[in-house]
Amino acid sequence: MNRLEGKSALITGAARGIGYAFAEAYHREGATVALGDIDVIRAQKSAQEIGPRAYAVEMDVTNDASIEAAVKAVEENAGGIDILVNNAALFDLAPITEITRESYERLFSINVAGVLFTMQAVARSMIAQKRHGKIINMASQAGRRGEPLVAIYCATKAAVISLTQSAGLNLIEHGINVNAIAPGVVDGEHWDGVDALFAKYENRPLGEKKRLVGESVPYGRMGRAEDLVGMAIFLASAESDYVVAQTYNVDGGNWMS
Repeated sequence: MNRLEGKSALITGAARGIGYAFAEAYHREGATVALGDIDVIRAQKSAQEIGPRAYAVEMDVTNDASIEAAVKAVEENAGGIDILVNNAALFDLAPITEITRESYERLFSINVAGVLFTMQAVARSMIAQKRHGKIINMASQAGRRGEPLVAIYCATKAAVISLTQSAGLNLIEHGINVNAIAPGVVDGEHWDGVDALFAKYENRPLGEKKRLVGESVPYGRMGRAEDLVGMAIFLASAESDYVVAQTYNVDGGNWMS
């Protein structure tokens, strides 16, 4: 039997990348999957590619009304929510002396407040329906330590780890497990932008930072979205019922905790 048979999942930022890989995996494991994304056109295309139990939901995690509307849409479409993956996030970097308030507020709005208030809305729905659900937050190895040029992003992901601990301890009394995944460096279309920012501030040629980062991973390469799928399925399934408030590193050996 598929491990998520009959379950309903909502994944934020699921139109592409890691969110898309999780949506595909959950669908394969028998779940009905809502691809929440601000780019609803791309999300609709992605849902069509995944299969008949996948559908798109327009969702802006910086807007409470949009979050509430997305939760209601999933309730109406699938009867409720059993699994939430808080995947939507934004990256930026700059030296401390050049960080702008705009960058700070944008990253914290999406990466921290977006996680908190989406988790809140879904937890309320799960509690009202007496569903023993699973919430999975996407942290990062960047949340485990500081990095010279990545102060704001690191801080947001450290906050996600902390929120996961607090929410996990609070919501388990309702039968809701909250845990997180901390990927390392994951290859994807976003890395072109990341590489360009490092090239700018470290005076490197384009492509060099990405190559060096990949070579530094003990496993021998950068991660891929599919490398995270096994943990995402485990944390969404009954196999993780006794796992509470944990953040799992899935990073090729980059960080040990």
